[in-house]
Amino acid sequence: MKLIIASNNNGKVREYRDILTPLGFEVLSQSEAGIRLDVEETGTTFEANAYLKAKAIHDIARCCVLSDDSGLEVEALGGEPGIFSARYKGLATEHERRLAVLEGLRGQADRRARFVCCVCFLEERGEKHLFTGIWNGTVAEREEGVNGFGYDPIFVAEDADGHTTASLPIPFKETHSHRAKAVRMLTDWLGSG
Repeated sequence: MKLIIASNNNGKVREYRDILTPLGFEVLSQSEAGIRLDVEETGTTFEANAYLKAKAIHDIARCCVLSDDSGLEVEALGGEPGIFSARYKGLATEHERRLAVLEGLRGQADRRARFVCCVCFLEERGEKHLFTGIWNGTVAEREEGVNGFGYDPIFVAEDADGHTTASLPIPFKETHSHRAKAVRMLTDWLGSG
């Protein structure tokens, strides 16, 4: 069954393909499906933004669509960058956004943070299903590691023995991350249907 990932993020699409292909889905990225669309994330929650992206692709393709909205919430920054993680402070690159978080925490003892991921799965007929995963941890003092994307080089998960997510083997992230937790809820639901 065809499943389009409503994303242009290669790292994210790769993770989803690794997880969902064994379940019998033909996983395509948005561009592989021939859809050139950049949906404006106008929602005020991860759930709302995930649905906006999935619905826009579903309206075109009329097949199963999976999207997510995810981000890093830092306690001492009042939950920022949150839903603005991919465009934090209007900065152009992931590296600049990570540095902005590190700068915002300079001198802060409280470095608690969590990754949040809401997965939205739309069935062929458009029925919506939402699944939210959370990965608790802290923000590192500096960037470390090359595995991953986004805030992975500065996030130290509570179950990662003091290493940033980007310092861990990719299979660890694919098993333990916020996205993995949300997708596990999705795959459990798919298996029960």
